[in-house]
Amino acid sequence: MSLKGHSITLSVLERDKRQLEAIALEFGKTWGDRPNISKLVEAIARRQLVLAPNHDWTLERIKALNRARTALVDAGEIEMAVLIAQLLLERSELSIPLRTELEGFVAEPVRPWRLQIETYLRRQQPFQLSYQDAAERLWHFNIYYGEIVTHEDRKYLDCWCEETTGNQDLPELVHNWCLRLDRITEAAISPIPGQWHTSLDTIPVEMHLLRGLAFAYHSKTNQDEINEWLTDPPQVRRVIRRVTSTFWFIREVLRYGKDCQIISPESMRDRFKQELIILCQNYGLID
Repeated sequence: MSLKGHSITLSVLERDKRQLEAIALEFGKTWGDRPNISKLVEAIARRQLVLAPNHDWTLERIKALNRARTALVDAGEIEMAVLIAQLLLERSELSIPLRTELEGFVAEPVRPWRLQIETYLRRQQPFQLSYQDAAERLWHFNIYYGEIVTHEDRKYLDCWCEETTGNQDLPELVHNWCLRLDRITEAAISPIPGQWHTSLDTIPVEMHLLRGLAFAYHSKTNQDEINEWLTDPPQVRRVIRRVTSTFWFIREVLRYGKDCQIISPESMRDRFKQELIILCQNYGLID
């Protein structure tokens, strides 16, 4: 005794019919050598074929959602951050590094040591941090000030530490350390006695902005102490900024290119000159 099927009628445009036939042919749903839409629908109903979202999300959309996820983590909204991560993981457009990062986040949304650090920062409690970095080097820091900040889309702990060994910054800034959080896999954290500092160490750096940059520059209100136009020479913007790290400052100035000149202190000018010398050597401009 054969089972009698129930017929359905699909009302679709001709171009949609051609698309359905192409999909049926792609998945081998045919009658003889002709595509068969009925077999395609039957396969979908029986979940032999699974419908998936269109894989056409733009890179900008993915970046925006991932930034929202990290912002939610920083705000303590871990469950919502996990939901966004799971949504992104359903997409095929993700790069392999981002997919690996999100899978690790979903498996372990927030490491316990990260919560401890944030607690001590809120309480302004000095603490000791010991961890092994990605190169398997062991580090120990006594931290008396810290803040979690973003540098170039990565989260860092910028902190003032008792230890200076290995710090290659200027002498005035050797107590400042910048620790990339995603490179800390495990950490031992404990409170220590001492007075909490009010900020990182800083040095004033003067720079002159030229040409179009002088007009396009947006002042960093929490860092720039002076932002003014010079009359001699004209159309030059003078900025004096409190700098906590020569590394990040030089990376910013390099982006400005010929439109920015570091004026003082001489130690910062010399360090920037060394960067330029190495850059010129890389391109064979000097020996």
